[in-house]
Amino acid sequence: MIFASLRSRWAGFLGAFVALALGVALTAATGVGLAASTGGAEREPRRFAGSPVVVAGQDTLSVPVRRGPGTERVSKRLAHPHPVDKDLLATLRRLGPVRVTGGPDAVGVTAPVGEVRAAVAASRTGARVLTGADRARVDPGAERDGRALVAVNAFLGTAGGVAVFVSAFVTASTFAFVVALRRRELGLLRAAGASRGQVRRWLLGEALVVGAAAAAAGCGLGAWGAPHLARALVDAEVAPPWFTVAKGLRWTWWPYQLAFWTGLLVAVAGAWSAARRAARVSPVEALREASLDTGVMPRGRRVMGAALLAGALGLLGWTLWSEPSELLKRKTYTTQPMILATAVAALAPLLVRHVVALFRWPVPARPGRARRAAALARVVRANSGAGVRRTAAVAAPVLVTVALAGCLFGSAATVGAAKAAEARQRTAADLVVTGAGTGSGLRPVGPVPGATVAASATTAVFVREDDGSAVVRSEARAVADPAAFAAVTRLPVVAGDVRDLDDRSIVVDEEWQRHRVGDRVAVWLGDGRRARLRIVAVLARGTGDNGAYVTARNAPAAPVDRLDVRLRAGADRAAVARALRASGGEVRPVDDWLAAAYPGMRQQTRLGLLMLLALCLAYAAISLAGTLLMTAPVRAPELRSLRLVGATPGQLRLVAAGEAALAVAVGAVLGLAVTAVGLGGLALALARLSVPGHVVVPWAVMGLCAGVCGVVAVVAGAWRVPRAHRASDG
Repeated sequence: MIFASLRSRWAGFLGAFVALALGVALTAATGVGLAASTGGAEREPRRFAGSPVVVAGQDTLSVPVRRGPGTERVSKRLAHPHPVDKDLLATLRRLGPVRVTGGPDAVGVTAPVGEVRAAVAASRTGARVLTGADRARVDPGAERDGRALVAVNAFLGTAGGVAVFVSAFVTASTFAFVVALRRRELGLLRAAGASRGQVRRWLLGEALVVGAAAAAAGCGLGAWGAPHLARALVDAEVAPPWFTVAKGLRWTWWPYQLAFWTGLLVAVAGAWSAARRAARVSPVEALREASLDTGVMPRGRRVMGAALLAGALGLLGWTLWSEPSELLKRKTYTTQPMILATAVAALAPLLVRHVVALFRWPVPARPGRARRAAALARVVRANSGAGVRRTAAVAAPVLVTVALAGCLFGSAATVGAAKAAEARQRTAADLVVTGAGTGSGLRPVGPVPGATVAASATTAVFVREDDGSAVVRSEARAVADPAAFAAVTRLPVVAGDVRDLDDRSIVVDEEWQRHRVGDRVAVWLGDGRRARLRIVAVLARGTGDNGAYVTARNAPAAPVDRLDVRLRAGADRAAVARALRASGGEVRPVDDWLAAAYPGMRQQTRLGLLMLLALCLAYAAISLAGTLLMTAPVRAPELRSLRLVGATPGQLRLVAAGEAALAVAVGAVLGLAVTAVGLGGLALALARLSVPGHVVVPWAVMGLCAGVCGVVAVVAGAWRVPRAHRASDG
């Protein structure tokens, strides 16, 4: 019975099948990519490619923290790894040839690995023994590749989350709409003696079959697409050039297991609510339903939608009040619009008539073509308001697509612009000198006539929370001359004075648990040494780029990587620039440096978001086409009525296309409302953090989404009208 039902209604389930298969495929592909980025794909070592064993200095900080009733040690990567101990190096030379290249942090050893491990363990220096692909960890670009893989993880996690959310949304909406279209049929089954349990099991069985088939197809598609996804990430410069995944199903099984069972769960969960609702309908109630949608919002859906909306708005308000900086993070502005969009979509049947009422078409006084067009527009508006289920089903994917596009692109661009404005506000330099990125640092230049030069280096400090439950790493800069540094910067100081910084003190920001001037904090420096430093100044939180500041004596292993230069009155800019080039770095005007370091939205971020947007548009197109093609056969009574009053086939197409376009417009308006809430919360967060900048609204991206959805909806809505019209005539 289930398979016969699916064969006769395959067109109705096609949209759910394709959407679910694509969701499973992307989940599997992103899972394979995550497996590769967390250790499955390794770059071949370069620095010590000819040495079978590498001994590297200690690069982690191990600190005991509280975990429940006991304690355990957590490890944090040091900003400046230790060099190989001299005594250990002498011992290694006795075991075999030792190769030193690039710096004292690691050496290559040609000796049996067991003997090397025994010598390192006996030294008790905390050094590491690396073999195989692990030897690449001491390559010059290893840290840069590590950051790139973190970016890959973030993108793939976001893409997988969006895929699961959108596929679940589309699948649940499709199943719910299919059940709504079959209420008369289900009423006949109930009248013929079918029990509620039989109806429910029938619908869930259909969902199980569709879900299993779609999940299996999606796993195969994901195995084919995973290498192409990895190549796309490399081409977009999101992943390092050597990043790759294996072809086929040979990589690892857990992504496919996760994708298959997630897809099956999404299908069953999407049909569960609709099946329960259909099973509760009495035969008489189902058979007496008119074409006008009444009672389209069950109490459970009202409660769920209201709860989601209240929860989303409450969470937004709480975050604004307690931790406004959280709203500037990708994890927050990615998940927040999903919750808001789901809440608004759940309440869409209540909102449709109110939004449709906003679209009015004036009726000309004189008869003619304009008046006939106005009459058709009134029919479109009346049908859209009466067919609430149909309008809401078409508007829902448009709502989600527009909301995600507006919130993701708008939030990323707004945060990027705020970071750039904040960086511009807190610098007083005229020139900036940066290194070539090789890790060797800049050469000292000495005093430069006519300029104040402040040298600084990238480092980090670690602090344990007061309750001992966690160790937090804070990015920091080590400054050589605090007075000169204060002269070339305009840091957002809320208490204290940066010029008081010395070797026994530290500058922190308000995100630190302890941030009162005069307090002493116990920290671990970037090389793992313990220090107890006094807080001399506190900075505002801002966008999160205001880290800690220590002196260069507290980060001796950190190479100078930036010179901030302020010209004095009457100084010769060209002469100062020539003197600065002795450092071996690139000398740029501050505006050029800011444009390169803070480009607003980075190209990699833009490309990643465009890939997500393409995914959302594909889902929206599938959902729109499936929904509108499903509704065409059941619209015969409407078409018959219009034909009886003299409507031509062309006018029928115009009405169907107009209804589809109006439903898309309703979804776009609701998506704009979600975007306004998301970006409005971000604007309030920036205001609370006293960060300069303005909200960037991605009108072009949202317009593109609405336009694509409109074209798909109009074509799909008008395509089957002639068939339905001929059926109605017959």
